[in-house]
Amino acid sequence: MNRKFSIGEEPDWTPSAEFVETTNAAWLMRRVGVNSFDELHAWSVQNRSAYWALAIERLGIVLKRPYEAILNLADGVEAPRWLEGARLNIVESCFTAPESATAIVHRTESGVTETMTFGDLARLTNRVANGLARHGHGPGTAVGIYMPMTAESVAIYLGIVKAGCVAVGIADSFRPPEIATRLRLAGVPVVFTQDVSLRNGNAHPLYECVVEAGAPAAIVLPAGDYLRVSLRATDRSWADFLDREAESEPVHGEPSAPINILFSSGTTGDPKAIPWTQTTPIKCAADAHFHQDVRPGDVLVWPTNLGWMMGPWLIFASLINQAAMGLYSGSPGGAEFCRFVQDAKATMLGVIPSLVKTWRTSDATRGLDWTTIRTFSSTGECSNVADMRWLMGTAGGRPIVEYCGGTEIGGGYITGTVAKECFAGTFNTPALGLDFLVLDEEGLPADQGEIYLIPPSIGLSNTLLNKDHHASYFEGTPAGPAGEILRRHGDQMETLPGRKWRAHGRADDTMNLGGIKVSSAEIERAFEGILEIAETAAIAASPEGGPDQLVVFVVRLVGSKASEQDIRELLQRAIRTRLNPLFKVQDVVFIEALPRTVTNKVMRRVLRDRYSAGGKE
Repeated sequence: MNRKFSIGEEPDWTPSAEFVETTNAAWLMRRVGVNSFDELHAWSVQNRSAYWALAIERLGIVLKRPYEAILNLADGVEAPRWLEGARLNIVESCFTAPESATAIVHRTESGVTETMTFGDLARLTNRVANGLARHGHGPGTAVGIYMPMTAESVAIYLGIVKAGCVAVGIADSFRPPEIATRLRLAGVPVVFTQDVSLRNGNAHPLYECVVEAGAPAAIVLPAGDYLRVSLRATDRSWADFLDREAESEPVHGEPSAPINILFSSGTTGDPKAIPWTQTTPIKCAADAHFHQDVRPGDVLVWPTNLGWMMGPWLIFASLINQAAMGLYSGSPGGAEFCRFVQDAKATMLGVIPSLVKTWRTSDATRGLDWTTIRTFSSTGECSNVADMRWLMGTAGGRPIVEYCGGTEIGGGYITGTVAKECFAGTFNTPALGLDFLVLDEEGLPADQGEIYLIPPSIGLSNTLLNKDHHASYFEGTPAGPAGEILRRHGDQMETLPGRKWRAHGRADDTMNLGGIKVSSAEIERAFEGILEIAETAAIAASPEGGPDQLVVFVVRLVGSKASEQDIRELLQRAIRTRLNPLFKVQDVVFIEALPRTVTNKVMRRVLRDRYSAGGKE
């Protein structure tokens, strides 16, 4: 499907030569002897081992035992071995900043702002690690986190990893059935959670959801000054769990040792359970360093959660770069969050495009001073050009680094750099150390088509917990023009003149709703059992190239007496109660029959094209 976008002929932001010289990317350009960022990217994919060796040096990654080889391809590019021979615990690399430097700026919805230094965070992290060991959760234990992104949840995450356990992030918007699935897939014996989540003056249950999901045990934090729930015999309060000892020895492991299990929706069945290893955070931190230009002392604000990859990404992108993260407990859609961005003196603000549209529509930034922001970054959805230009204007015309990747990448494969011209709503470079091809449906290079990655890269997954990794990403992929082994990813991308790219959403039946990746099959399962409906098909519509909007095609049950409005309300109630309260059905299209292939598969592409053309029958 072709779409037209209002991308200007002139860049929306142009860096001066003096500014480029101050960037982290310029350090790397000087080290390798190139004169432009495009030359730097070409060097980084032609010399992948050398690139990652320099990134590790620049970031100050702490190794208990040094690597013997940065990269071993004895098993092929599908299964690379990074930092062979090394031993490390990546949490040590998160605490190289001075103890007195600020690590977290945190504001609750009540308006109270607190700061936590690197020293304070290290001590709380150690108490968590010691508490896990004291309560019998040894190295390799999967430990769940189902709570908002708070200073405590950051310490919990780091403590889990420092203890050699494996963090299992579950978004706090998920309902008990989705929580139960993730606990089952990862084999989680214990979950950190809060009693409730306080938003807009309302208390939303968290502990209750964990209990309903069947978690064997929970460690429960209070959202306020006291616990609002009674605990089971197998559970512990946060105060009872925390160890008094604030020093802890890290558990070192191989670079391939898992530290985190994250979940990415597939088109059918259970979500993919994707392990992050000790090396994945290096990808997070390197992308932030060389693309978002994060520097010591910066403050990174990016509304997210530990159940999504951007939660752990934010931790490593900030702390390894000796920067602080800004955390806001509450909805990021209003003026109070925007005021927090100002008061925290954010230097980088991460967004999803639908959030930008909300701010613009509600005039949420009126009267605020965002001039401390040096860079914006956007991910999770396709960007609307007009909204992104508006966002740039809120900080006096600062650049936006578009950032697109995935949980199984540990960061981005295509992104931006402040060392080049910025055109709103477009990418201006592949990520350093990684490259891709855009192929048409016949597997040939094209200006518009599906993305295929050219491995290897630190950050790319090598295993899946519950699926065949090779079948998921390599089996049946075409070869590159030079015979390269390609890795399937699934995004649709358009190449524009002048080394710019524009995202067109997913090639498969996965969509992003408010920055949350979800499959059509998951949505349609949420509608099962509605008596007035025979079947449904969920698609994503992206008007004007902006964020995905959920459209549901409905075949009514023969003899149904319900009105169309009744059915719309049933669908909305089902998706919010059974899948995610943040999701919204944007439109419902009633249809006589769903288009199907000869093998009876629903042709959602036909539905997408029909909806885009304005046809509802």
